[in-house]
Amino acid sequence: MKDGFIKVAAASPVLKVADTAYNADRVIDTVRAAGEKGVKVLAFPELTLTGCSCYDLFRHRVLLDGALAALEKVAGATRDMDMLIFVGLPVASGDRLLSCAAALYKGELLALVPKQQVPEAPFAAPADVYGSVDFRGEDVPVTTELLFVCAALPGLSVAVELGEDMDAPVPPSALYAQAGATLLVRMASFPATVTSSASARLSLRADSARLKCGILLAAPGKGESSTDNVYSGYCAAVENGVVLAECEGADSLALTEIDVEFLLHLRRNSPGFSGPGMGALLWGGEPEETVLTRHYTMHPHLPEDPAELPEACRRMLDIQVSGLVKRMEYAHLDHCVVGISGGVDSTLAVMVSAAAVKRLGLPAENVIACTMPCFGTSSRTKSNAIIVAEQLGAEVRVIDIGKSVYQHFDDIGHAHDDYSIAFENAQARERTQVLMDIANKCNGLDVGTEDLSEFIDGWCTYNGDHTSMYDVNLGMTKTQVRANVRFIAERTGDKTLAAALYDVLDCPVTPELLPIHDDQIEQKSEDAVGSYSLQDFFTHKILICGFTPSKTFRLARLAYGDVFTDEELIRWLKSYCRRLFSQQFKRSCLMDGPAVEAFTVSPRTGFRLPSDGENTLFLADIEALEKRLGL
Repeated sequence: MKDGFIKVAAASPVLKVADTAYNADRVIDTVRAAGEKGVKVLAFPELTLTGCSCYDLFRHRVLLDGALAALEKVAGATRDMDMLIFVGLPVASGDRLLSCAAALYKGELLALVPKQQVPEAPFAAPADVYGSVDFRGEDVPVTTELLFVCAALPGLSVAVELGEDMDAPVPPSALYAQAGATLLVRMASFPATVTSSASARLSLRADSARLKCGILLAAPGKGESSTDNVYSGYCAAVENGVVLAECEGADSLALTEIDVEFLLHLRRNSPGFSGPGMGALLWGGEPEETVLTRHYTMHPHLPEDPAELPEACRRMLDIQVSGLVKRMEYAHLDHCVVGISGGVDSTLAVMVSAAAVKRLGLPAENVIACTMPCFGTSSRTKSNAIIVAEQLGAEVRVIDIGKSVYQHFDDIGHAHDDYSIAFENAQARERTQVLMDIANKCNGLDVGTEDLSEFIDGWCTYNGDHTSMYDVNLGMTKTQVRANVRFIAERTGDKTLAAALYDVLDCPVTPELLPIHDDQIEQKSEDAVGSYSLQDFFTHKILICGFTPSKTFRLARLAYGDVFTDEELIRWLKSYCRRLFSQQFKRSCLMDGPAVEAFTVSPRTGFRLPSDGENTLFLADIEALEKRLGL
């Protein structure tokens, strides 16, 4: 349960219709198998102990008594199980026949939760006041207004709904989530159809994202009656719109881990999760380590399914182009001025600019692409920059700024061979001055090229490449920028352009501000700030998900374990946390630029920090991690 993780599962064992003793044995087998895997919350389908297709047999005393006996058998066999188990059965309560979820923990029946939406006989909707039933000499509450709160994991509250409840206009899950439920158990009874699994998946993704929760769903399995329907055993576990595990077939078991800390972080940033309270029953023993089996991608800012990447790239590019078009229309401008370096950021910016002037009905040469070589410029990057711009039909200007920078050094008394920070920054600021002045001369807009990753790590010169008149890359991580450049390269019919774009992608990220030798790229950004892929992973986990550095390290280990050692991960995690705070002053005065996902570091609408905040707590968390690892 460390870091907020809880191992959960949805199960649909093969049953025999109306054979309650057999079904109890199958449930017990499933519980034991799940327990060996560390599961703490286990969900079965509606009417598990009888089967959901018993028709009028549900009214019969023999079946009802058999179901209770089966429940007693399951309870007795799970006395030593530190697991919250939801199993379904019919229950006679006075003159009503209810379809209930029985919540079991360590052999104790905590409560019976009846289905609320009952479309037809033999079951009835529960009364307004549900009362209790006798189970082994104990009064057990029968109620829908109840959360099962885990004592060992703060924030984990479980609620259950059955069958048609989940399809109601205002389903119980909405009220449960408002009352604090972070994990919803759905005990289903739907049969298999051509679209049943796809429909269930769509509903689970939408509901879990809207309610910012985890959902377990278990549907009846292969052993159900085939009189009128066939059943598939579809089981799934979903978290905030993402399907973490699903299976369909005989003895289905969808097992994963739900991140309760992440769900609580989402809710703290969302209104509406402060509804009326409900009754609560405690469960759960001592906290335990949760072994993680769920997958963490190296590139969380991109779709994990490769088939979804092209559409994501199309949308990102359209957002960039649309933002630039609107700004130019509003300001009555007809030129884009872009500083091109041969790197991925400026390459994408010039292509976005070309698309914008085309959408505005302007000639391609209204994009003025300026390459401004100086002391650290290599022929490779200069060549790529010019080729890309020329193939787009842009006007290319080569402006050597070396003479201007040397004059500036003389003006401020800086030695020409002093390669300190002033030597580097003077070049970046000279380039920005040139771009803005050209934009003023041609009724144009200086289009910025810096991306979100570089703004987060502060790898930019304040009032140099840090600023522009409108930055089309401001809301895009480096991994997103690279994905879009590759997307264009793969789809262009221009072989010359494609070759240049692929070479841009192969080049190391470099500011090219220090003198070079033998025309080789020597200054590499990732040598100073770390892998941008890893940085973007840190951004997603620390800033978007709200994770601690130590939890972020744990997940980075899963995603990058074959790429970086523990020492390297901690080194770059420290660097990231230091720069996150020390470079905030650059983010506090950023120009306008479009967000492409629900996160930016805009000082107006993005993730904001004080410019003089301390990183003490973040670094202390990493130091404690180092001690635990013996590093």
